[in-house]
Amino acid sequence: MVALKRWYSEERDVRFDDSINLQILGFIRAHNVLTVGVTDRIIGCPHEEGIDYPMGKSCPKCPFWANRNRWTGELIQ
Repeated sequence: MVALKRWYSEERDVRFDDSINLQILGFIRAHNVLTVGVTDRIIGCPHEEGIDYPMGKSCPKCPFWANRNRWTGELIQ
């Protein structure tokens, strides 16, 4: 089974929103999740390639991530 849910906030960083974090924990528990992977940094913009902008293009709303390696944060030559 695959389950996906997204949490958004216009007011604050969701990583530090206690209410949203409780919702995430509830979602994990409700789906009997055994393993969770987490990164120690933001690894890209929140927009989805092929949905919010064309496949193979850079997100027009997040120029910071254009031509940038999402894992190192360094610009790609």
